[in-house]
Amino acid sequence: MDATTATFEREVIEASKALPVLVDFWAPWCAPCRALAPVLEKIAAEFAGRVKLVKVNVDENPQLAAAFGIRSIPAVFGFRDGRPVAEFLGALPEAEVRAFVQKLLPSASELALERAEQLYREGRLDEAEQELAKVRFDPDWEPRVEALRRGIADAREAARAPSEAELRARLAANPMDHEARLALAARYAAARRWREALEELLEIVRRDKDWRDGEARKRMLAIFNLAAEDRELVADYRRKLAAALY
Repeated sequence: MDATTATFEREVIEASKALPVLVDFWAPWCAPCRALAPVLEKIAAEFAGRVKLVKVNVDENPQLAAAFGIRSIPAVFGFRDGRPVAEFLGALPEAEVRAFVQKLLPSASELALERAEQLYREGRLDEAEQELAKVRFDPDWEPRVEALRRGIADAREAARAPSEAELRARLAANPMDHEARLALAARYAAARRWREALEELLEIVRRDKDWRDGEARKRMLAIFNLAAEDRELVADYRRKLAAALY
């Protein structure tokens, strides 16, 4: 499809959060652009449902061309997660274009991590762990992996923990009972009651930020990853955590 300055945010930036988007910056007078177009269309068709192809006419959308520093066309950008992650210039051979697209696709480890996250949300903890075991180490994914491990552990801890009422009673009797507060936070996290879990963990940080080597802070960081879709909540508690720590 064609994208313009007005539709670029929706058709490329937002769309790339669901699947890779190829953006072909071209112009009608450009012979190499006309040579590359059918190659891109053929390969996009091969990967139908896994990638999206978007074309931007630089003559009609000079602001977009300037924003991405386009000085030569054709220029093809690969977007993932709302940002450009790869690019090439010129009319490359079909095999090279296909290799470029394949590198944009999620790896087996990424797919396993996505499945594990989905299974965790469904409460299928054993299956989530099985998928998580397939994920190879990658520093870019490690925060998500560790957060998911923590989430699974919280869910299992909550299943063994005293009831919410019992934990609340313990805290009423002794607000410094951090073990009870941590167990309560785990119970809330297991139920995806993120705000309540974060509030209990934050209270521990406020009272004793070094307790158990910063355990409450570590669990808050894990929840920030697990609850990443709720950006407002995460931003709010990141600010509160920073204030409590510093």
